[in-house]
Amino acid sequence: MTGFDLARLLAERGGERYDLHTRHLNHQLPRMLHTIGFDKVYERAEGAYFWDAEGQDYLDMLAGFGVMGLGRHHPVVRKALHDVLDAQLPDLTRFDCQPLPGLLAEKLLGHAPHLDRVFFGNSGTEAVETALKFARYATGKPRILYCTHAFHGLTTGSLSVNGEDGFRDGFAPLLPDTAVPLGDLDALARELAKGDVAALIVEPIQGKGVHEAPPGYLRAAQDLLHRHKALLIADEVQTGLGRTGDFFAYQHEDGVAPDLVCVAKALSGGYVPVGATLGKDWIFRKVYSSMDRVLVHSASFGSNAQAMAAGLAVLAVMEDEQTVAHARHTGDLLRGRLAELIPKYELLHDVRGRGLMIGIEFGRPTSLGLRSRWTMLQAARKGLFAQMVVVPLLQRHRILTQVSGDHLEVIKLIPPLIIGEREVDRFVGAFTAVMDDAHGGGNLMWDFGRTLVKQAVAHR
Repeated sequence: MTGFDLARLLAERGGERYDLHTRHLNHQLPRMLHTIGFDKVYERAEGAYFWDAEGQDYLDMLAGFGVMGLGRHHPVVRKALHDVLDAQLPDLTRFDCQPLPGLLAEKLLGHAPHLDRVFFGNSGTEAVETALKFARYATGKPRILYCTHAFHGLTTGSLSVNGEDGFRDGFAPLLPDTAVPLGDLDALARELAKGDVAALIVEPIQGKGVHEAPPGYLRAAQDLLHRHKALLIADEVQTGLGRTGDFFAYQHEDGVAPDLVCVAKALSGGYVPVGATLGKDWIFRKVYSSMDRVLVHSASFGSNAQAMAAGLAVLAVMEDEQTVAHARHTGDLLRGRLAELIPKYELLHDVRGRGLMIGIEFGRPTSLGLRSRWTMLQAARKGLFAQMVVVPLLQRHRILTQVSGDHLEVIKLIPPLIIGEREVDRFVGAFTAVMDDAHGGGNLMWDFGRTLVKQAVAHR
């Protein structure tokens, strides 16, 4: 018998967490967390909340970047994982066909009836990589179009369709690609006319900045692509599984039927990494055209029993608890409450999004005192005001949020889809208090702003 005892290990060395990361992992992460005061020690989590050692609760409006769609440690998903481990299945033999992958594929395809087959990988970026490979092979064309400000992942293929230079810098050469503005059909048509485009990959609502594709764009883009024998890829890694108030975000627009759809994050239940690429039968038949090509695209841990069980449990919970309708209702309530604050606060410029994917945008104020402070922050680094809001939300109100991308004055809310009116009230009350402080010249907030300015200037 091994002497390994996980509980004892955590009790003995859990306090070293930040030192261990500094020494052995990405050393900039603890440095960043210390700098902005996010270096909390969370001891427990359940649903939409964390608790620290003192028993204080923290409201999670980030959901692990959207992974925790059902919140943390949902009892149904936990039981499914206990059950699949206890079953001692003959998993990943590679030379059989286990039932769980087929059952999960069947369930997923039930939400996208125009699609026929699924490939299971381990993450969102793998789902995107699969879609890129399949689109290029099926069409025989090399080039992928993507939208400016897109985020599709950080492995080399998905990085090629990432619209943020900060992620791409230093990693060239990448795949042949071209960026087109989200919503610009003329730019799309010009690129398609060159005859070498395999596909356009698009987030129906971009994670960076929370920008939605204009009404009618996805349908028109799909028609243009198909006329040029190119494919539409919908990246639903963050927007899928109810996040925007429909099962997939592309379903908000009539007549949109992507050729390939990428899924991940919330499908995991927050436990076991899983990614899925849904596609049309003819695409899969081209890629897997003979027995010789049976393993031409595969993943060592793809379709593992734990991931499949978690996915099946997640979809069952969503159906039983009507999670999609709940997210739509709660999102409308939260967005509406926040939008009512726009006339009250000159620094608050926009509230947008769908379901429980919400962007709160700040902008240049009109009054002289606020304008001078805003200008100071902007001169140092765009995005510092949004960070000034995120920090007191955590420090003073114990609410975890995020800035929606580098150099953006936008906070993105992607909470667990299970939050309700109590969490809406708590967030709106805390946000109102922070905005009151910012507009009233609260010293604590603007003092922190000066600290951020000094760090930004030093970084330059």
